[in-house]
Amino acid sequence: MTALPFNGRTAIITGGSRGIGLAIAQRLAEGGANIVLTSRKQEAADAAAQQVGGDAVGVAAHAVDEDAARHCVDLTLDRFGSIDILVNNAGTNPAYGPLIDQDHARFSKIFDVNLWAPLLWTSLTAKAWMREHGGAIVNTASIGGMHQAPNMGLYNVTKAALIHVTKQLALELSPKVRVNAIAPGVVRTKLAEALWKDHEDLVARGTALGRIGEPPDVAAAVAFLVSDESSWITGETLVLDGGRLLGDPEGFR
Repeated sequence: MTALPFNGRTAIITGGSRGIGLAIAQRLAEGGANIVLTSRKQEAADAAAQQVGGDAVGVAAHAVDEDAARHCVDLTLDRFGSIDILVNNAGTNPAYGPLIDQDHARFSKIFDVNLWAPLLWTSLTAKAWMREHGGAIVNTASIGGMHQAPNMGLYNVTKAALIHVTKQLALELSPKVRVNAIAPGVVRTKLAEALWKDHEDLVARGTALGRIGEPPDVAAAVAFLVSDESSWITGETLVLDGGRLLGDPEGFR
């Protein structure tokens, strides 16, 4: 990749105030992109934009709030003149536990944030800019969408659906817009703390590459997927899990 592969391009990153979203914003900014990142609270969005630096802009926008999303898209076009990259990163998991113990409120919230929001933001950016001018979209899925796991059933269902939606959108928006997804494994973020915080060594030992992921690991992959280096890739889901899905490596050593 060239030193500034995103020079002159503008990226919107939802859920960009911390963790994976913030790392993606920082990586794309280092590559020359104009950055617009969202968080539910303006203070958090502003603080993250300051960490990114440059002309980064923070916008208060709950991922499922259509008026806030539309405002963010309009603001981005007014400020920078294009929307070349969209990273649908906002996610939640209020539904930890067995599927049969969930209620409709938690079901609705997790599907709204993890599935409807990426559709909403993709629709708005496509109609406002990308469908005519082109662009690249990345959805943050999870390896959970590819297997079953205790207590993560509803979250994993949303991510499995997002993987399918990614393929559907890749066809619907072709050839101008490329749509791909990433499927991270266990990454050092606040959202995933329950999966690693009190047993990181155990998780690391069960991972082929011997460690959990870090947000910059994911950001590097997203940078590739939205760059010209991946210009013939669409509808794919890139697994970023250190080999976790391969199984326990202990018996091979």
